[in-house]
Amino acid sequence: MTTRFRLAVAATLLLGSSGAALAQALPDYMAPISGKTASTPADVATKDVLALNTGMFELYGDAARIFQKNILDKHPVILGLFSGAGGRLILYRPGKPPTEAPQVPIVYQLLKSVGHSTMALAEVVGPYVDNADDKAWRGSMAAYRSRMQSALDGLDKTPMQADWRDNNRAILQNNLAFMDECLSAGAIPFAKLQAFGKKQAPLLAKNVAWAAQTQVAHWMTVMADWKTQLGADWDKTYGASNTIYVARQSNVIFSVLAQFFGPDAMNDRLMLIETINFTTTPQDMLESLTRIIADRSVGALFFGSYHLMDYELMGGDAREAIIAETKKRGMATFLPPMVPFGSKQWPALITPGPGPATIADLQ
Repeated sequence: MTTRFRLAVAATLLLGSSGAALAQALPDYMAPISGKTASTPADVATKDVLALNTGMFELYGDAARIFQKNILDKHPVILGLFSGAGGRLILYRPGKPPTEAPQVPIVYQLLKSVGHSTMALAEVVGPYVDNADDKAWRGSMAAYRSRMQSALDGLDKTPMQADWRDNNRAILQNNLAFMDECLSAGAIPFAKLQAFGKKQAPLLAKNVAWAAQTQVAHWMTVMADWKTQLGADWDKTYGASNTIYVARQSNVIFSVLAQFFGPDAMNDRLMLIETINFTTTPQDMLESLTRIIADRSVGALFFGSYHLMDYELMGGDAREAIIAETKKRGMATFLPPMVPFGSKQWPALITPGPGPATIADLQ
């Protein structure tokens, strides 16, 4: 007996098929789960109306599968996805299987791994700074030290140019020296951690720059090749990249895509889709892209604006409500400037101002 059938039988037993059945005395074994239900007409009416919204998502899901097929049958799509290997670029062309671009050269991952290992030390010792009585960090640090030594011992065999290797050797040696000092002393004074950070910062900055150069050069080459392959179809190509909040500003992959799509495609055919994790699946990205494009047609149908649905639909009215409410409460209204539907602005902070904006500015 299937679960669905069991539920149906249980519902029949509880509710009965007629008023006469409900009036019957129930056997004792039904007592724990039986009881007379009561719903007001208002409760029933409210549930019936709310059910429209619940049912809408099922209908939307069915339509979205058709919309996605129609989009991919007519338009090339390029997805740029974050990954620990420097990203993934996938090209979808009508009538052809998806093409995934080659990965960023492995040296990118080597540079990041060494850099991350240094910053990880701060995470390991952070909770125990100036707390000599708690030795819980020692086991983790000793185990990580072994990995650090192995990385240093094999560094010369990695595919990395000589000057980059020298910089990474210095980083790893400094890491080991800091770990040995902490393990020997059995304590982590903040002054020692601060000095370690300042010593490593200029070396780490070089790794960041080299990794960025490697990643950008690779993806620029891929995009140039794909744009040539697509030819006249480029002007109807969609592009989308994912990001989480901390990687939204100056997002590398999206910024590379923007160089080829150009200003007129920004937020129209080229979109930055914010996700809740660093990584996401190509299918999830395609579903998000499909929803954006499909909603635009709905906005045009009902309100005559193709890009209306790119924005919070109630946002304009809610803005006026916020202004009214803050005024009523004697508060200063704090809202961004209004921008038109279909704005070509970057989907990130773009207003210049004082203060450092790059690692180089901090040095």
